[in-house]
Amino acid sequence: MTRRITAPIALLLVGLLLIFDHATTPPNPYKAPPIFALGSGVEAVGGFCGAMPK
Repeated sequence: MTRRITAPIALLLVGLLLIFDHATTPPNPYKAPPIFALGSGVEAVGGFCGAMPK
């Protein structure tokens, strides 16, 4: 019984979060970073604590 209640509520909340996110800031593919930046000259920024500062 618990899964029958929890799963739809969780999916509903995820759906509401996606709708809210799309409504507040619509996606702009021209400002998005490339999916694969192999040889594009775009440097990785942040997200790796072991990187040495330049």
